[in-house]
Amino acid sequence: MSGSPIVRALRATESVRVGDDVGAAVQRGLRRVLTGSRLDGALRGSWLGHPVHPLLVTVPIGAWVSAALLDAAGGQEEAARRVVGAGMLSLLPTAVTGLADWSGLDDRRRRVGMLHAAGNVVSAAFLGASYVARRQGRHRTGALLSLVGALPLGVAGALGGHLSYAQGAGVGRWAEASPDAGRTEREGPADLADTAATTDTADAAGSADTGAIPGAGPEANPT
Repeated sequence: MSGSPIVRALRATESVRVGDDVGAAVQRGLRRVLTGSRLDGALRGSWLGHPVHPLLVTVPIGAWVSAALLDAAGGQEEAARRVVGAGMLSLLPTAVTGLADWSGLDDRRRRVGMLHAAGNVVSAAFLGASYVARRQGRHRTGALLSLVGALPLGVAGALGGHLSYAQGAGVGRWAEASPDAGRTEREGPADLADTAATTDTADAAGSADTGAIPGAGPEANPT
């Protein structure tokens, strides 16, 4: 396995099998609820042409980074508390859209997604405690808890980036939205037909035994 230690660590998460059976069972339950419904497409971005979750994650991350800056500036305790609270409120839609995306992933991507979610849960717990401390007037404690919560948030973000960009989860999901769907930056227009044919072949090979969702894109196929 090549790459930096960080890259190797991120790739290693694809093979973490802790909770595999539970994760697969939860996925099946989510698909039973979502498959064929308008809610499925709405949560997964059919109306936008790409997944919604990566867009929504900018809200809590931006809120908590802003709170840290306000804490560092000093004299902005109430503003920092409100910003942290706004970030907490944004967690629900962010998590729901993330679960909808995760419900269609194959085994390797599912494992990374579970660790990504776990990091976010730990971070949210610290940030929730930070908000409570701030409400009680213990602003220094709240600021410290926010800083501690930033570590698992950063790890979760790295895992989310690996899932999206290294593993390609969500890439080409709504292929009809763009003629360039599935094409790499190195490919010219002449290569597009070959890319589409390769994708179709991979889809046909993977859908039989992975529970792939029709039209879900590469995240439904094993890597």
